[in-house]
Amino acid sequence: MSLRLVPDELWTLAEPLLPKFAARPQGGGTAPVDDRAVFTAIVYVLTSGCGWRELPPSFGVTVPTAHRRFTQWTEAALWRRLHQAVLDELGSRGEVDWSRAILDAASVRAKKGANMTGPNPVDRGKPGSKIHVVSDRAGLPLAVGVSAANLHDSQALKPMLMAIPRIRSRRGPRRFRPAKLHADKAYDIDHLRRWLRRRGIVPRIARKGIESSDRLGRHRWVVERTISWLTGYRRLTIRYERHADNYCAFLTLAATLTCFKRLAKIAT
Repeated sequence: MSLRLVPDELWTLAEPLLPKFAARPQGGGTAPVDDRAVFTAIVYVLTSGCGWRELPPSFGVTVPTAHRRFTQWTEAALWRRLHQAVLDELGSRGEVDWSRAILDAASVRAKKGANMTGPNPVDRGKPGSKIHVVSDRAGLPLAVGVSAANLHDSQALKPMLMAIPRIRSRRGPRRFRPAKLHADKAYDIDHLRRWLRRRGIVPRIARKGIESSDRLGRHRWVVERTISWLTGYRRLTIRYERHADNYCAFLTLAATLTCFKRLAKIAT
């Protein structure tokens, strides 16, 4: 199971990015738990959707250790850096399609409320969060984010585009700007169109009352499929994390694994 959850190729990318282990002040002489075992346990929690307390002992990691290491790695921005490392590998092989990007969002229920939650307008006002995703033309998640469910989608456009990392190219400088951006009518705001044009990005945003949903869906289905891939990781289906940073960490790890699957496919 361990090799299936964390293949050697993924671990080769992740291991150099891990923060150095710091012994706890109380000491005790116990050897630190193997980082790969902890990493695998975290991937299992994301994939299976189980609670931390339900983590099987077969991983050789105690629940407090797994959760503490997950929190430490989240604070060290490991998941974002690993996501970029996988995207760099794809970019160096010419597998990132910059001809267009697609932006969309999806709501999830938040069981415990806490920060980055709000009344979900499509779920009878129950507490919820939104998953925001910007993908390339083929559906690779370039950047992901989390907000309260009552945040208007348009307010996430700038942060999401600015969150796209500078990704290695097969030749030439790193890239971070798509040629076009496709989005639905929720993003149809003049100042957003102007902002995109100033950055050299051609807006392909559906106009309210003009373009039909059939024409709109010709490109948007790609990011909808990407969101479906991400929410296929069961820990993301419902938000149980009280802290938005932890939920976003799981989301970023899911995006990383989604990109790695493409990398593994082209490597075979």
